Amino acid sequence: MIRARVILPGAASGRALKVAALSFWGGVDPDTGALTDPSIAHHGERIGGRVLFVAEPRGSSSSSAVMLELLRNGHAPSAIVLGRVDAILGLGIVVAREMGWPAIPLYELDQREMERIEDGAEIGIDAEGRLSFLRT
Repeated sequence: MIRARVILPGAASGRALKVAALSFWGGVDPDTGALTDPSIAHHGERIGGRVLFVAEPRGSSSSSAVMLELLRNGHAPSAIVLGRVDAILGLGIVVAREMGWPAIPLYELDQREMERIEDGAEIGIDAEGRLSFLRT
């Protein structure tokens, strides 16, 4: 069983979208949820409704604002699983919750465990961070 560390609680499901590194500022269009960084293999794909796995988050103090816009616009992923905690990204989720907007769970998962996740697999994550494979 794969178990992620819960940073911001919640349960989610969706198709896995794995990226090696991502900065939400300049890497995600807040109006559409499309990945805009041309160096990412999934360039142009939308993150909305996906379980987004980011092995190496690249911080920018503006990432929280992009996350907040994604949540407000309905283009956010269903959950984010990071290889290491990014407090700035989590801040956008916390602010959305405080404003009464829909919010998503945030998890941390060891990169070795993250490698076990197949890109595109249907994933479920419960409130305790247990990952289940719904189908591949």
